[in-house]
Amino acid sequence: MSPCAAVAPLVVLALYVGGALVLYTHRNRRTTPFHDEEMDQRDAGGLTTAGLRHFFAWLVRPLWHALARAHFPPDVLTKLSLVIALGAGVGVAAGSFSLGGWLFLGSGLLDFLDGRVARATRTATRPGAALDSVFDRYVEAALLCGLAWYYRHDWVLVAALLALTGSLLVPYVRARGEALGVRLDDVGFMQRPERIAVLGLGTALSPAVDVFVATLVPHPRHVLAAAALVVLALSSHASAVQRTVRLLRRLSEDQAARPRWRFAKSSLASATATAVDFTLANALFFVVGLHGFAATGAGCVAGALVAFTLSRYRVFYASAGSARVQLGRYAFAAAASAALNMGGVALLGALDAPFLVAWALTRAVVFAGFSYPMQRDFVFAETETRVEALGGRVTQAGGAARLGHPARYSVGSQASRSNADWTC
Repeated sequence: MSPCAAVAPLVVLALYVGGALVLYTHRNRRTTPFHDEEMDQRDAGGLTTAGLRHFFAWLVRPLWHALARAHFPPDVLTKLSLVIALGAGVGVAAGSFSLGGWLFLGSGLLDFLDGRVARATRTATRPGAALDSVFDRYVEAALLCGLAWYYRHDWVLVAALLALTGSLLVPYVRARGEALGVRLDDVGFMQRPERIAVLGLGTALSPAVDVFVATLVPHPRHVLAAAALVVLALSSHASAVQRTVRLLRRLSEDQAARPRWRFAKSSLASATATAVDFTLANALFFVVGLHGFAATGAGCVAGALVAFTLSRYRVFYASAGSARVQLGRYAFAAAASAALNMGGVALLGALDAPFLVAWALTRAVVFAGFSYPMQRDFVFAETETRVEALGGRVTQAGGAARLGHPARYSVGSQASRSNADWTC
């Protein structure tokens, strides 16, 4: 498809929306500002504002009113949305990015209209709502799978796969939270409307953008679509993590008593220990002239001792616990962490990733997913704490607490985590 054909729908859409915006602004100035009841009930999540959502509802209101007056079956709109999305996926897989992008945006519009028509005609049913939710996932996956196929020999494939998993995780976390009685509608800046707009427009306008970058890139690879995939990959996973953190915070019974900033302090302690390790190893090798193996070993030992000391006294305040037990546990956790780091660097190296990138990425993932939880829940675990208010003294048994610091106190034993299996 030519660049002019790719931009033509955008020009028509811009003229329509621009004219409608003028009428909408004039109407709100003369009468009471328009308010859509369903938009008023939505939480303030995503990147869109309340005013923009009301304007969009007013903009498409004639469409669903006309469909409702014609008693058009809403289930047909739902199924038609999936059919068009499948066509969009096939289109981008074949290289027709403009066609695929505009079809995807049309599919998203139909997905908005089916619920409105169902409620307006009073034909909304629970099976219809379930079908709509399932088809929504297929609609997004259709275009992303088509893009993944097109970029199957390119690095953009990674972004497409990450965007696919992130787009599935964002609604899953919300659904899981609602099943547990926690609403997450207002959490996450990359929700479904934003994902449709970013991915649809990025794909539809990519051929037109390639004309301007053709002088810089010998063989344009639809750079705007690739950029949209990267944005969606990062932002969707960020929204999924944001929702997961909020869900766990609301479900956790003792979260309010946990010290804040402990993860950041632990990260700083780890960074300090790494700096000590690096500095000492280089000094012993280049200045003292020690063998590389010995210099590396000495640096590792010094870094481990610094990390253990900072974690024990300044991060978890576990000085009342047995240092011998904590040191043994820390040695085990450090050995396991080292093995995971070596394995991660080896795996990323097999994918031709630069060493520094592989090292930094693996270290960050291992620290957040293994090292920090091991230190918090195993090495310096608060197993039992007794508080005696005699003279303001605090005594402990096998736990980590310190008067004046945000530690968790309980009589007899620590409040145990629930062992219920939340997965089904």
